[in-house]
Amino acid sequence: MHSFSFATTARIICEAGAARRLAALCQGRGARSVLIVTDPGITRLGLLAEVLPGFLQEGITAQVFDQVAADPPDAVVLDAVRQARALKAELVIGFGGGSSLDVAKLVALLAHPQCLQALADLYGVDQARGQRLPLIQVPTTAGTGSEVTPVAIVSTGENSKQGVVSPLLLPDLALLDADLTLGLPPAVTATTGIDAMVHAIEAYTSVLKKNPLSDLLAREALRLLAANLDEAVAHGDNREARQAMLLGACLAGQAFANAPVAAVHALAYPLGGHLHIPHGLANALLLPHVLGFNASVAAPLYAELAPLVLGDSLRPGDAMAQTEQFIGALADFSARSGLPTRLRDAGVPEALLAQLAADAMQQQRLLVNNPREMTEAHALAIYQSAY
Repeated sequence: MHSFSFATTARIICEAGAARRLAALCQGRGARSVLIVTDPGITRLGLLAEVLPGFLQEGITAQVFDQVAADPPDAVVLDAVRQARALKAELVIGFGGGSSLDVAKLVALLAHPQCLQALADLYGVDQARGQRLPLIQVPTTAGTGSEVTPVAIVSTGENSKQGVVSPLLLPDLALLDADLTLGLPPAVTATTGIDAMVHAIEAYTSVLKKNPLSDLLAREALRLLAANLDEAVAHGDNREARQAMLLGACLAGQAFANAPVAAVHALAYPLGGHLHIPHGLANALLLPHVLGFNASVAAPLYAELAPLVLGDSLRPGDAMAQTEQFIGALADFSARSGLPTRLRDAGVPEALLAQLAADAMQQQRLLVNNPREMTEAHALAIYQSAY
């Protein structure tokens, strides 16, 4: 066994309805002023309606910043930081999808009274310094696992993204409440669920930091997600399936936070940067093709994961035969959920494929984790296969 380190969110609450206790959890941490970071959709759907009255009852001043957009630009982060500073926030809550949780992480860091860094100083690995405000994360989608990862992604230009990676971004508490996900549309449920499955699969095959703890988490995550995704898509009011999806996404997040993701994500990012294709859908479109590329090296590991997805329907065979079944089963999730299965069906112009391949090569932070070395020519061939 090789040496490894493992870090995660200090506390996790997995309980339907737990968000109604959010104010009491803040009060228990001594906070008197709280900024809730979210997006306009959360406000429009009224998901905070049962949460906000509790802050008044607990004597806590709570303000809502609800301007987070998908692939949040740096300007949005800075606006949220200004509101947190004006409020003199003593605690930050991320409430929403992965973008809201990512912005909340950066606000907790940059709005700390002793912070001397600018947002631009944080990009990269372990560039953050000092302290952050207490941070609670409440995901409303079962996908990103951002509530247990030390990563925040920011759009820094029209087609570019930057990542902040630091243990300082690990939250103090992740609150998994299925009631907040009951109204998710089927397509969002499917894309976020497949995103979480990609996290588990790539963590399990991550070259540099794969370890026994991440393996255990990845396997259980994939089992939960595969067993519940179809039910959550078809019957969105199934609270038990929704809670299982949230836990699966969280476990996958814990896995890839310590054994990082690889080429699926590296090739998905340019689709978001250029065309604003939702991250989960971008992963779903590329997943079968990247796994097929990796199979010559990673088939033994994929075969270990195959029973978790296929169950009793897995046919006997060698590692490559079982890997082919595994890849096919993962592709079937997208088809059954009504998602686009080809890049062309998602509005990707064929003329852009070469640029996408070039951009994917900029994601060396991720590509070094891939089980098979990938060149720009390989990336282009994968995009062409997915087209």
